[in-house]
Amino acid sequence: MHDQRPSPFRRAGEDMRTAEEIPDTPQTRAPSYRLAFADEEFLCREELRPVRWQLELMKPELMLSEAGIKSTVVLFGGARIPPPERADTARTKTLADLSKYYDEAREFARLMTIQSMADGGHDHVIVTGGGPGVMEAGNRGAADAGGRSIGLNIVLPHEQAPNEWVTPGLCFNFHYFAIRKMHFLVRASAICVFPGGFGTMDEMFEALTLIQTGRMERIPFLLFGRTFWESILNWEVLAEAGTISAEDLNLFRYVDTATEAVEAIATWGDAGTKRGEIPDL
Repeated sequence: MHDQRPSPFRRAGEDMRTAEEIPDTPQTRAPSYRLAFADEEFLCREELRPVRWQLELMKPELMLSEAGIKSTVVLFGGARIPPPERADTARTKTLADLSKYYDEAREFARLMTIQSMADGGHDHVIVTGGGPGVMEAGNRGAADAGGRSIGLNIVLPHEQAPNEWVTPGLCFNFHYFAIRKMHFLVRASAICVFPGGFGTMDEMFEALTLIQTGRMERIPFLLFGRTFWESILNWEVLAEAGTISAEDLNLFRYVDTATEAVEAIATWGDAGTKRGEIPDL
C-alpha cells in the first residue's frame, strides 16, 4: 500500500469507517448526509463528469508510478483473434488464418519482457487492452518471461473481463475511452498494432495523428501483418491525394514476426531505413 506523507489531519478513510457506525436515523439515512467522496449516487451525477475524468486519469497514473513503471510497449489488436489451437472456433476463415498473430504477439511480448527485466523491469513493460485475443497474447507472453504486464480494460456491454495473464496489481478498468487511450500512450516507448477491427483502428489512427501533428514524440510504430494492413488501407492513395504527406508514410513500418519487430525497434533511428523494411543486420 502507498505510504502517505505525514499529516496532522484525520484520514478520509477513517471518517468513512466511522460514518458506517453512526446511529440509524431519518437524518443519517438522507442522501444529503453521506460523505461526498463516499456517495456513489452523487459521484455519478452529470455535473460530476469532470471529476470522474480526473479520477480515471489519476488512479492508474499514481498506481503505475508507485509500481515503478517508467515506459511501456503498447500492443493493440483484435479481441476476436483466437490462439492457433482454437483457430477452428473462429467465426471466419480469415480470423482463423490471423490466429498466427496470437503466437507472434505472445513471442514478441516474451522477448521484450526479457529485455525489460534485464534492465530492472521498469522500462518497456508490455501494456494491452487487457481482454482476449491479441491482448491476451501480449500479457501471456510477458508472463511466459516471468515479468509484469499491464491491462487497461474498459466496461463494455458484452466484454471484457481481464484475461488471466495481466499482472493483478496492474489491471485497471475504465469508463471513458479517451482517458484509457491517454494511458496507453503517456508512457509509450513503442507501439505495435496487430490485425483488428474498429477499436484497433481507432487506437492506431489516434496514435498516428498525435505523432504526425507533433503532439507526441516519434517512437517505433509497427504494423504486424503487411498483407492484412495493405488490403485494408491504401496509404499511398492518401499520399497521392495530398491528404497526408509522403513523409507521413515513414511514421510506421510493417513487420510479420516477433523477431522482425524486436529488430525494428532496436534499429528504429538508423538512417536510410525505408518504411516497411527491416535493415540488414
